[in-house]
Amino acid sequence: MMNFEHNKVLYSKHNGVAEITLNRPEVLNALDLDVHRALASIWLDLEADPSIRVAVLQGAGERSFSVGQDLKETAELNKQGASPSSYGSLGRAGYPRLTERFDITKPIIAKVNGYALGGGFELALACDIIVASNNAVFGLPEAQRGMVPGAGGVFRLMRQLPCKVAMGYLLSGRNLSAKKAYELGLVNEMVESNELDQAVASWTADLLRASPLSLSSIKEAGYCSMDISLPACFQTVFPAEKKRLAGTDYIEGPRAFSEKREPNWEAVAQDTTANTASKERD
Repeated sequence: MMNFEHNKVLYSKHNGVAEITLNRPEVLNALDLDVHRALASIWLDLEADPSIRVAVLQGAGERSFSVGQDLKETAELNKQGASPSSYGSLGRAGYPRLTERFDITKPIIAKVNGYALGGGFELALACDIIVASNNAVFGLPEAQRGMVPGAGGVFRLMRQLPCKVAMGYLLSGRNLSAKKAYELGLVNEMVESNELDQAVASWTADLLRASPLSLSSIKEAGYCSMDISLPACFQTVFPAEKKRLAGTDYIEGPRAFSEKREPNWEAVAQDTTANTASKERD
């Protein structure tokens, strides 16, 4: 799979986990066009690489996950006559961005320390799980800049919070503390800054113990069922669930439990065999 080198985004893989690090701490990990292009390649590789089962998205440094769009770059592009951005990233660098990728079957954890504002908050909202330090700060200040939270902030916040609460934050641009975000259910776990690494490692460990086929099925069914009636959910054919039923994990799980051992999931076993064969060829 991809051999990735990019000074603005770091991408590494180890033991089934992919780490994606926004690496512009000097500007609080602001997102410029280079970052968007790099991330687009990463999302493609992440989904295509069978050895990767979980991803963690984080920001470099102690001050920020990401403060969103690089407004200095945006101001310069506006001077050059660039078209204004709106809802979605069609026609712009890195399309489709994570906020519009609905085909990633693997769980993504947002590891948030410090500021997650604008597009940075939208990236976190697009992840499946958010683990935050108690000094994390979330917000969508776009209205204060004559802009809109076009990378899903409007749509996701209205789905993930009560209507009036979401609209209040969208219109005012007010920040949410980590504590408030946790109380509202936007954050799965909030910990002290020095416990953030351990908390994320605990989540990844739990996900790595699960069947990859089950995770993909649950993720697809969970998101796709949000906009259909409950009776219709049971009548819907989910492609990832068809794939799970065509595999052997549903047999291996109960068998491993009864034999008091760790399960050997189908996709993991296949990847291990492939890696062994590749090393032998080398």
